[in-house]
Amino acid sequence: MTGPAAGVPAEDRRARLRAALRHADLTLDQLWLRYFELGGNADLFDLEAHLDGLGCLPDLDGDLLAVVVNERLDELFAARRVPYSRPLRPPRPTTGPLAALLRLLDATRTAPPDRLAPLAAEAGRALGVDVSVHVVDHEQRELVRLPDGRAGTDPVAVDGTLPGRVFQSGQPLPSEAGGVPRLWVPLLDGADRMGVLEVRVATARDLEDPGLREQCRWLAAMVAHLVTAMGLHGDLLERTRRSRPRSPSAELVWQQLPPLTAASDTFVLAGSLEPSAAVGGDAFDYALTEHTVSMTVLDAVGHGLGAGLMAAAALAASRAARREGRGLHDQARAVDEVVATTFSGSAFVTGVLAELDLTSGLLRYVRAGHPPPLLLRSGRVVKELAGSGRVPLGLTVEGFSVAEEALEPGDWLALYTDGVTEARDGLGRWFGEQRLIEFLTRAVAAGQPPPETVRRLMHAVLDHQGGVLQDDASILLACWSAGEAGTTGPGTMDR
Repeated sequence: MTGPAAGVPAEDRRARLRAALRHADLTLDQLWLRYFELGGNADLFDLEAHLDGLGCLPDLDGDLLAVVVNERLDELFAARRVPYSRPLRPPRPTTGPLAALLRLLDATRTAPPDRLAPLAAEAGRALGVDVSVHVVDHEQRELVRLPDGRAGTDPVAVDGTLPGRVFQSGQPLPSEAGGVPRLWVPLLDGADRMGVLEVRVATARDLEDPGLREQCRWLAAMVAHLVTAMGLHGDLLERTRRSRPRSPSAELVWQQLPPLTAASDTFVLAGSLEPSAAVGGDAFDYALTEHTVSMTVLDAVGHGLGAGLMAAAALAASRAARREGRGLHDQARAVDEVVATTFSGSAFVTGVLAELDLTSGLLRYVRAGHPPPLLLRSGRVVKELAGSGRVPLGLTVEGFSVAEEALEPGDWLALYTDGVTEARDGLGRWFGEQRLIEFLTRAVAAGQPPPETVRRLMHAVLDHQGGVLQDDASILLACWSAGEAGTTGPGTMDR
């Protein structure tokens, strides 16, 4: 039920009620009966007096009469309405962008993941466009179209293509390639990059419509969220994103990880693990609140499933302690205990556990037998955070301290495992810390946000060793902007 804004005089409402009754095909008795069924208290004589202007019913009773007549008009002449004494919430929309999104949301509540792409296409048709969903593979090298009942297409490279540029930058871009006008829109679940939405429109002029772009952005956000949510209920979405089979250790580790990218108004971080399909001992974790960010990078000794089990157990121990509200010292001791009591021999895990106060910029961290994090300021590495040096987690330790470092707005942090710097080319040359520093310096100078920097860095590490790493390599890259909302998100590269 809808009505104009509040403020319509009672006499005007009554006049329009009488006028509407002439079209509603209701006798006075039928009107009163429907009104009474809705809870009206006035008798038939009071109702007749109200209509004849000889009396005046309270606004609530007048609204009940409006409901009766409007429902009847909906049955007969939906265009004619009677105003109420106050504005009522509009009914569920049947057309337009909100209707399209609601239909998609409702349909996917009971749909298997296999139907996501066809349902997204149906929502697109409700907007007057034709859409296809392209998800990025786990190596973030290709965009693969989800099966939607149409003829398949070859994957699209992330590097060197317009759809790939949309994925990298987080900004929509138009295209008229092949004579087909399209809008490519990033699929962002929060800050996490899931792929791109291909939107085919009727004419090239439609690409200039800002309203259509905004509606497509809404649809892309909904689809990206559904890729994440529905992917938990089946294998199709996950299978589509895999370019190669995963080892059991990689399957275990990836199931424990948070999304690769997260952001708040003042903070953005991104992580990655390689080799994606065979990772064993590396893992990372993080948690964002209004005032703090927790970050963890771990590297379990060994390879394969044994290392994967140890990394998963260490990650679970630190996460459990953090979620109980315990500090960094207790989180480290929790990892010590679970590794020492669960894994025999000289098993251990190296790592960095850190917490940043977003109000003051104070970083507190524990470094246990792990490469020191790098601090970047004004586009260059200014310091290795080598404090709190203690033995690896899981080995006997009597006591250790939590180190501190004061960050400044715009600072970047790089937490990484030794697999990054120890990647070797065919001549045995290390990727090395200096190459890592140079890469990060160039990325910051080029304005690349953390997610894209991480993607390119891991590809550089893989390429350095011919695409096959001898050891796991992982990185967690973070940037704090101290109140400069929106300046560190995944879509800032081209601004």
